[in-house]
Amino acid sequence: MTERKGRQTPTQSLVLPYENTYGMEAARIYNSTGREAQEWQELLLCDMMAYNEEGLWTHTKYGYSVPRRNGKNEVVAMRELYGIMHGENILHTAHRTPTSHSAWERLCILLSKTGLKEGEDYKTLKQFGLEQITMLKQEGRVNFRTRSSKGGLGEGYDLLIIDEAQEYTDDQESALKYIVTSSKNPQTVFCGTPPTPVSSGTVFQKMRESAVSGRAQNTGWAEWSVPEMTEPTDKEAWYQTNPSLGTVFTERSVADEIGPDETDFNIQRLGLWLRYNLKSAITEKEWTALAVNTLPKFTGDIYAAVKFSHDSSSVTLSVAVKTAGRKVFVEAVDCRSTRDGNQWLVNYLRDMRPRKIIVDGANGAQQILAAELKENRIRGVILPTVREVIVANSLFEQCLFEGSICHNNQESLKQSVANCEHRAIGSSGGFGYRSIKDRVDVTLIESVALAFWVCHEDKTRRKQKVSC
Repeated sequence: MTERKGRQTPTQSLVLPYENTYGMEAARIYNSTGREAQEWQELLLCDMMAYNEEGLWTHTKYGYSVPRRNGKNEVVAMRELYGIMHGENILHTAHRTPTSHSAWERLCILLSKTGLKEGEDYKTLKQFGLEQITMLKQEGRVNFRTRSSKGGLGEGYDLLIIDEAQEYTDDQESALKYIVTSSKNPQTVFCGTPPTPVSSGTVFQKMRESAVSGRAQNTGWAEWSVPEMTEPTDKEAWYQTNPSLGTVFTERSVADEIGPDETDFNIQRLGLWLRYNLKSAITEKEWTALAVNTLPKFTGDIYAAVKFSHDSSSVTLSVAVKTAGRKVFVEAVDCRSTRDGNQWLVNYLRDMRPRKIIVDGANGAQQILAAELKENRIRGVILPTVREVIVANSLFEQCLFEGSICHNNQESLKQSVANCEHRAIGSSGGFGYRSIKDRVDVTLIESVALAFWVCHEDKTRRKQKVSC
């Protein structure tokens, strides 16, 4: 029986489209040392080391987060091994001096195991805190330093490594981010774990938020994580978030780590990103400013949207209609568990008779409902593409901030709108929504956004006039 391995692909990632990569060559060089890159490490390298038609890195910034002891530092070593053999000037930075020293030792061992000899092919500076490796027969060097608010100023590099990225502070970033500016082909790689409550860094979390929300440019991101606090004894979660489980360490090792601090286990072993201080994409103040005390005069047809949750546990029905004041009124009709079935949706929509019904969901839920609506002769059903969902969300926020949306200040809808963040969808920078607060159902804002979009974009029917 083949022993089970952890998930080899990230639970969440942002990768820009590419056709060419040096990732497999970097893995081949690493494998020549006698070690063997794991599948997840090769896949990560391929994304990280993708390049465009001009030979420039597709991702000028690439960050990844993996729970402890999975081998994330080996990926950095593979990247540095390739870089030093291809003439790159590299700066490897870490939060603590022992960490940067260990990185130097690791790269020295790998170089020797490729068959290169110290003194003939490369030389090393072994001074603690000032370690360096320099190639002798070709260009290429790596400096290893502990980060400070002044480190790196006045020096130029092609590749900047931010090890222990969860401790990377704004002051350190201000001192270091410009050192690759003069390179013809710069890249910065961030490697770490989710910050703990005592971590001093903020840059890594901001980078993640920017990446998963789709706002980042020229940036790649990968993480293995649980989306929320998870029971430490959940073995399925262990395998989803630890790609080296079953190869580098075992279930027994993970079981021994479980202690009284469930939060620490979730962060360190399950990759949980604490989200206590994140700001909602739309604030409660911005939303309540659009509330109306009395229902406005409606001037058009009703449009409906049904949104199934990503885990297929809940479904929300929302509606939108144009008003005499040239706004669109939106309302969440109901949100129920999918265990209640679809008949209540069919009944509502049959009685409501909306002009168009947009149905979105995963795991075949939308197709099942669409078939039931067709059987009941309910017309106007639309199954949106990912591109259309992206457009809907973008237009919804644009019009919201312009003030062309109104609502009756439903408490459940307000909680959903004011407690959500962007999540990246598609491959071109689009966004969807994700809750930042437990027990807040994000399908309410998702369905309202879709209802608004189909109402806003549809042309109002006009009666034909006949003149003699």
